[in-house]
Amino acid sequence: MTEHTRDTRNDQNARKARGTRNARDTERNGNAGRTRGTGGHGSGTHDVVVVGGGAAGLSAALVLGRARRRTLVVDAGEPRNAPSSHMQGYLSRDGMAPAEFLAVGREEIARYGVELVRDRVTDVTRDGDFTVVLGAGRTVRARRLVVATGLQDELPAVPGVAERFGRDVLHCPFCHGWEVRDEPFGVLAAGPASVHQALMVSQWSKDVTLFLHTVAEEELSGQDLRRLAAAGVDVVPGEVAELLVEDDRLTGVRLADGSVHARSVLYVAPSPVPRTDLLERLGAAMDETPFGTYPVVDPTGLTTVPGVWAAGNAIGFAEQVVHAASGGYRAAAAIVGDLLMADLDAAVTG
Repeated sequence: MTEHTRDTRNDQNARKARGTRNARDTERNGNAGRTRGTGGHGSGTHDVVVVGGGAAGLSAALVLGRARRRTLVVDAGEPRNAPSSHMQGYLSRDGMAPAEFLAVGREEIARYGVELVRDRVTDVTRDGDFTVVLGAGRTVRARRLVVATGLQDELPAVPGVAERFGRDVLHCPFCHGWEVRDEPFGVLAAGPASVHQALMVSQWSKDVTLFLHTVAEEELSGQDLRRLAAAGVDVVPGEVAELLVEDDRLTGVRLADGSVHARSVLYVAPSPVPRTDLLERLGAAMDETPFGTYPVVDPTGLTTVPGVWAAGNAIGFAEQVVHAASGGYRAAAAIVGDLLMADLDAAVTG
């Protein structure tokens, strides 16, 4: 037998052994997740309901499942990064398709007995525990909630922008800048703050044009203009009428005056619309920001409503996938400790 053959057989045996262990773990953990007591609450009560099955929600569910807490994830299937073919900047997952990332996450939480349903939470009320109503008519009880509902990006109403978003119409150079480096960039201004976006993307290309669109030149400060000039960014006034596409590729930007500017990438600044209806319904304190209204949270994601945590883009528009996963982890770890202390205190007081 060759060394290569022995190594191959050893690898196969190791995989079989891991598979057997994983099967035993899945059965053991799944049973634990289904039968574990809930501190004197009804047998139909979940320890935690996680609203949202993106990176934040799945990360929270993974930690909760591994802590043997009965957990339900309700996922409407509307991840913010769905238009992107790949995600970048997540260590060990760089270049992974968002759909694949979520599929792996769902497989992982299932190993620990976490239940996931494809549905939408339509209402939630609090009377000690939480009553959660799903769109399909199911009602569940939960001792704690994690709201990881994310946000929706509202795009500028320019023909072609929505159709190309996530392909060659982009919003984040950290997500996609490397892949389109050194190409001719355009930046569609949505306000004076778009100057910052134009300056940032100039690190990935030295051919950048800022289209002022509906922003008047006089709205830019002297410092804005000096920085743009120093970065080599061209400033073009006039409203953008449409994007030009050939062979399914962005080729240019047409202004309302008919002039055409050749560009192969266009950066835009979407208006973020946080999905915070459930938090507002529960009375969570909210904070108005230039990028939307978000819940007031502590470092673990705990809102001002006892028993309710929030994570991911539900707490801020700039949360990348890696941040969202981290936030879900922190929230879940805090909940595990919170539930433990509540159970112990209940046992002590009888």
